[in-house]
Amino acid sequence: MSDLAQQAGDRRSWAGWRTVVWLGVVSLLVDLVYEGARSITGPFLASLGASALTVGLVTGAGEAAALGFRVFSGPAADRSGRYWWWMVTGYAMTAVCVPLMALAPALGGAGLAFGCAMVLLERTGKAVRSPAKSVLLAVAATDVGRGRGFGVHKALDQTGAFLGPLLVAAVVAVTTYQWAGLLVLAIPGAVALGVLAWMHRHVGDPKHEHVAAGAPLEALPRSFYVFAVSCSLITVGLMTFGVISFHLVHEQLVAAAVVPLVYAAAMGAEALASLGTGFAYDRVGGSTLVILPVIVAAVPLLVFTDTAWVAITGVLLWGAATGVQDSTVKALVADLVPRARLATAYGAFAAFQAVAALVGGGLAGLLYDVHRGLLVAVIGVAQGVALVLLVAVLVQRRRGRGERRGQG
Repeated sequence: MSDLAQQAGDRRSWAGWRTVVWLGVVSLLVDLVYEGARSITGPFLASLGASALTVGLVTGAGEAAALGFRVFSGPAADRSGRYWWWMVTGYAMTAVCVPLMALAPALGGAGLAFGCAMVLLERTGKAVRSPAKSVLLAVAATDVGRGRGFGVHKALDQTGAFLGPLLVAAVVAVTTYQWAGLLVLAIPGAVALGVLAWMHRHVGDPKHEHVAAGAPLEALPRSFYVFAVSCSLITVGLMTFGVISFHLVHEQLVAAAVVPLVYAAAMGAEALASLGTGFAYDRVGGSTLVILPVIVAAVPLLVFTDTAWVAITGVLLWGAATGVQDSTVKALVADLVPRARLATAYGAFAAFQAVAALVGGGLAGLLYDVHRGLLVAVIGVAQGVALVLLVAVLVQRRRGRGERRGQG
């Protein structure tokens, strides 16, 4: 057998679950890095002199960067077909920027600006890799069920998100330095890049139809944009954990050293929710998602209380909602658009969420100090509108399927 034939056979053997699982392992390692860092971002920035508004704006802008730049990286990945290149570059940015945050306390007055810059660059790395990674995952999961594929991947992903805060908490507890908890995250980041290098020997880019530079791309369907607006309103309600952790410490509900443990519990809830709704999606379809805005509306009602166990319950619901938003939602996006436009669709979808994340982060940071009751009300109204739009998309999709069956 020729080397080319052997390579083709090897790559076919990596289809389906094998690719889904190993991409999940990479996400596990990288989530261990950036979720470990994110678990103490609020208190860490506060230790450098940040206010609640600053934390809200920086973490909100970070999520906006993680989402907004995908509008460029998605179409670029579709045009080039170099999905692996985009994915590895983004992962490398995270693996480097998180440990560098540990230098901030040693920079004196410039420490806060440097720390904020690393947060933004790390989040930008997520924007660089995410559309390409989602395409590779959607293609690999075609034969096993997209809901299951995205759900299992997210569960592995969240295993890292669960372990990362625990690792950071342990290091901070032993050393008493938050920067030490960030520095140790260089290890799993390096391992993740090594696994990617090994994987690329067996898994290549999916079959790609070249699009000439400057040539127009096929328009995305209207239902996709309605769904994007619905999920953007949901994202407005999903406040960044930076604001939530600020509240937990500010109101003395939990000690700063315990915040990573609370975050780890939320990541566990996120893994279970993504896995459960992923399997449900393959059985009952997009109607699985109607529970999402209801959960998001309940989060601020519980989080912004003065009772620790009630607030922690709200944090767990926040984690569950975040898991569904970042896994099962992507399965419906893949079902709404043509395969050749997947990276573009994920990029455009994320752009809507970027604006929402920035608005949500700033809104939460501002109204937290001004009027928390108003913050709860605004989020509730946004979720009501999101639910109406989501139902409209599901009804239209069901009608479209019925029409196609009738024509067949």
